[in-house]
Amino acid sequence: MSGDVEGVNGVGEMPRGSVTARPGGCLLVRVQLPGPASAQPRLLLQPRPGKGQSAEAGRSFVLAPVGPQEWQTSVAAEPAFEEGRWDVYVVPGPDGERLPLLPGLRDLRGLVSGGDAVQGAQVAVRIPYATKDGRLAIRAWRRAPHVEAGRITVGRDAMTATARLYGAGLDEGAEVSLVRRGRGSAVVRGVVSAEGGQDFTFTVGYGDLLAEVAGGAPEVWDVFVHPSAGAPRVRVARLLDDIADRKSVFVYPATTLGGVSVRPYYTFDNDLSVEVTPRRSG
Repeated sequence: MSGDVEGVNGVGEMPRGSVTARPGGCLLVRVQLPGPASAQPRLLLQPRPGKGQSAEAGRSFVLAPVGPQEWQTSVAAEPAFEEGRWDVYVVPGPDGERLPLLPGLRDLRGLVSGGDAVQGAQVAVRIPYATKDGRLAIRAWRRAPHVEAGRITVGRDAMTATARLYGAGLDEGAEVSLVRRGRGSAVVRGVVSAEGGQDFTFTVGYGDLLAEVAGGAPEVWDVFVHPSAGAPRVRVARLLDDIADRKSVFVYPATTLGGVSVRPYYTFDNDLSVEVTPRRSG
């Protein structure tokens, strides 16, 4: 990454950061960094720009000394982070260059229940994780309203999901809609069954998706819920726990119907979708 330096004094001396999820949604970050107590290091959380976007200003936090070559700060739950991936750096001093943090211990037990992420009408989630190139980062979501997916049961010709709605009321005319991604604007709709309070279930019949298959290319259908008749659609996702990248962790079996494979899955952003793939003969 441009602007990053090799280490505190050279290669092989990269600082390391550990994170503990505390009650109330606070993240306690502890950094191992050589330097005197007067060094005034800062923790920098930098939002990662999307493709074709320019870098935005990050958030800076003062690190206080808590032991020999050890520093600490708290990242409060509010203000909420914008949705995306945030890279974690330490700036050793007032004139220092930012250093990427190596991931240390991540105690995320406080995130498992997901309750601290609910802030009034919005859900604001922050999950620390290790990137593929071995650096510390934070995955953030900020959604209002939000539909949290629960248990997904895969049957012979349908999938059934439990879910909970946050930030809106579930009312008459609520329905699930699957929207085909990319080609065309096909929509398949289904019934939502209220289970009490904000909880509900919905079932997606695979036959409805197969009826829309055209050609031999795979199709992806994104899952939404309309909380009431005429209400804007809300994306269904699984965010309220400690798993930053769910796609490779929660893998559901595929069902084959009429030479077509159908399977639910979580996307790169932990949103729920359904993949429909015609099987090639021969």
